[in-house]
Order: sequence, then C-alpha cells, then structure tokens
Amino acid sequence: MEVSEEQRKESASYTYWVREVTGDAAPLPVPRKLSSEDISGLSHPPNLGSVWNRELLMSVDSLEFSSGKAEISEVSNCVGDAFLVTVRNKKRVGYTYELSLKVKGEWCIGEEKMVVKGHLDIPEFSFGEVDDLQIGVRLTEEKDLQSKDKMLINQDLKMFLQPVRAKLLQFEQELKER
Repeated sequence: MEVSEEQRKESASYTYWVREVTGDAAPLPVPRKLSSEDISGLSHPPNLGSVWNRELLMSVDSLEFSSGKAEISEVSNCVGDAFLVTVRNKKRVGYTYELSLKVKGEWCIGEEKMVVKGHLDIPEFSFGEVDDLQIGVRLTEEKDLQSKDKMLINQDLKMFLQPVRAKLLQFEQELKER
C-alpha cells in the first residue's frame, strides 16, 4: 500500500500560516485614536515600586549616633525598571533603580541641638549587585555648620547603608517569589 505525495502532505503534523486573505479570515485590525473616556476606563495594575517605596523602605528604623539621631522621612525619588522573563519555564527577575531618600535628624553640635535635613542618594543599583551599594549624602540645610561637623554628619548618615541594603535584599527576595 503506497501513500501518495499528496496524502503525505495532508497528514503532516503542522500547517503553514495563511499567506493570502480569504473570505473566512478575520478582518485586519484598523487603528483608531483613543479618547479620554477610553483611557480613563483602562485598569492600571498596581505599581510594585510605589508600594515598595511606602512600606519597605519606610520601615527602616531611625539610627542613633554618638552625637545625634536621624530617620528616613520619605522616598523622594525612585526611578528605574523591574522585569520578569520566563526562559525554559524558569522565571528570571531583574531590576535597575536609582533612589533618593529624604532624611531628617538632630545632632548636638557644641552645646546646641541642630535639626539637619538632607538626602541619601543611591545612584544606581541592579539585581544581584546590592553588596556593591554606595550611598552619597547631600545636606540641604547646612546652616552654620563647620566642615568637621559636616563630615561627622555625612559619616553618620552613611551608616544607613547597612539597613537600606537589608531592605533591598528583602525586595529582591519578594521579586523572585512573584
């Protein structure tokens, strides 16, 4: 019993895409401009970054120093991307962020208590590179601080590196589990 060439093609386990539009094919999509009502009706998924900003980083406790204390008052800037890719049925996650945290603290300088405000800047950090994290300190209200006092405050504020690193590692773990 011989199988003809045509029967062999019909019994193949795959098919080719239709190259020509026939009457029973779906119509081609027609672009249209969205109105403001269309845009407002779209549901926006919750942004992981904003939830993380409020809950995770704000849970960093205030730190006590030899001559004062400080706390993170808000996340002033968090910009970047996070992504999830599935390769061979395995999830791979990653991110790249830039972060700026507003800090407020009190230091005893001389015999006077001074309120000092500033920012902790983390220029760029990526998935798996949290151990290489570096923090920059910017004081916004320097008032009448001498350079040695500024250096002391900068060194004190850089002690936030360890608790922030711990929170970022926690963020990585939550990202992996999604």
